[in-house]
Amino acid sequence: MDLITPNIGLIFWQLVIFLIVLFLLAKFAWKPILGSLKEREDSIESALRMADQAKLEMQQLKAGNEKLIAEARMERDKMMQEATQMANQLIEQAKSKATEEGSRMIMQAREAIQNEKQAALTEVKNTAAKLSIDIAERILRRELADSGSQQQLVDSYLKDVKLN
Repeated sequence: MDLITPNIGLIFWQLVIFLIVLFLLAKFAWKPILGSLKEREDSIESALRMADQAKLEMQQLKAGNEKLIAEARMERDKMMQEATQMANQLIEQAKSKATEEGSRMIMQAREAIQNEKQAALTEVKNTAAKLSIDIAERILRRELADSGSQQQLVDSYLKDVKLN
């Protein structure tokens, strides 16, 4: 039963050794251990502050990126609107030019038709006049084939001239 109940001398020496070890640890080991724990705590706290700062910077960068994306989208939309306006202007100019060209061609065709009509009418008049002269010439030759008819025509013209 000696193993179960410790002796007072044993307890005393264990207490003395424990206090000596405690004194030695307090004198030589506690300060470096506490210093390294404090240093570790400070480095963890610093790392947490840096992490928070990095998080804030990331949020600022994200906000900046979103702003840049929004600006890029606005610029893209503006460019699309300008391109659409330019395309519409080009289409309108092409339509207007085609209309003007069509009107000009119609006017030229009308003028050409009018000129051709005038030329045809002039040719018809000249042909009719030539035919009339030819017919009159033939009639006069036949009527005036004998000299009595010629004398009678001359007398008739002279009477008409005197009456006028």
